[in-house]
Amino acid sequence: MILRQALFSLLFMATPVIGFLPSTTLPQQSPNILLKSPVNTRSSQIATVSAVVNGDVPIKAENEGPPNTPNIRLSVEEKAKTVISVCTSGTLCTSSTHDGIEGAPFGSFVDYVLDDEGNPILLMNEMSMHTLNIANDPNGMVTLFAQLDGKSGGGGGAGSPSRGQDVSRCSITGTISKIDPKEADDLNTIRMRYSISHAYADQVMDSPKFAFYRIIPSKVYFVGGFGVLAKWVPVEEYKHAAADILAKEASEIVAKLNRDHISDLTLTATHVMDCGQDIEKIRVTNLDRLGMDIRVTTKGKRRNKLNTDEFRIGFRIPVMSVEDAKSEVLKVFQEAWEKS
Repeated sequence: MILRQALFSLLFMATPVIGFLPSTTLPQQSPNILLKSPVNTRSSQIATVSAVVNGDVPIKAENEGPPNTPNIRLSVEEKAKTVISVCTSGTLCTSSTHDGIEGAPFGSFVDYVLDDEGNPILLMNEMSMHTLNIANDPNGMVTLFAQLDGKSGGGGGAGSPSRGQDVSRCSITGTISKIDPKEADDLNTIRMRYSISHAYADQVMDSPKFAFYRIIPSKVYFVGGFGVLAKWVPVEEYKHAAADILAKEASEIVAKLNRDHISDLTLTATHVMDCGQDIEKIRVTNLDRLGMDIRVTTKGKRRNKLNTDEFRIGFRIPVMSVEDAKSEVLKVFQEAWEKS
């Protein structure tokens, strides 16, 4: 332990500013965000959060508060854009035109890419059922649903436990139309992006039976996971939002933290987040350029009762790379080890 503390002291001379948000406690509560610094500790009412962990109650958790309050969370628009940008496939919901089920929702697995405005682009066969449904739908309204990888290892193979509903997801509802090659100025860019994301595209995109379709969003809906933030996102804000820079690597970092750093996370929960000693389970649920979310399950005061809390730990500065993120996480662990 002494050796480890000495190593941290050599690597990191500055202690980060850490903010954490307990957000999901049974019974339901409305806690504060605590902002901690090397100088002092103060409590600021900058977010009101209500939640239960059964998924029935949506959470509202905004970065609202007094002036000069550090922003330690991505905006909902950024989160929605991140999900749609990281995913390259999803479920396309059209209105069925098949005999006996006219008007019923019809779901199809589809691949897609995004154009420069964040509009989903699909390459579809003219004989596919969803294409036929679109051709016969006078409203031309569809919904594209996408969600992040449900494996806790971030694509981590058959042995990785599934996170089920505990992943971020986004639905885009809007009008879909066939792209006219003669009028689309961005067709070459679309073709290139599709070829990079989907290896099969080069073999079919020049076929007369295939065509590109563009969805123009009318509504965007984001869900942060199981029993957490759910919100309609303004379309214009979605379009102008930037995807998180760590989006594609975050799941691998999270998996490594949960696999190799349980002792560090436990110390962080005990000495930085003041969770006490009765920790039953702890894991990182998300990581982005501004910080990480940690879910802690502790023993309650009553027998056989467990409390589940979600904490937000903000990085000292926004990170710009995977190495920066690893450095900031180690600084959090450093503080925990020094306090222990």
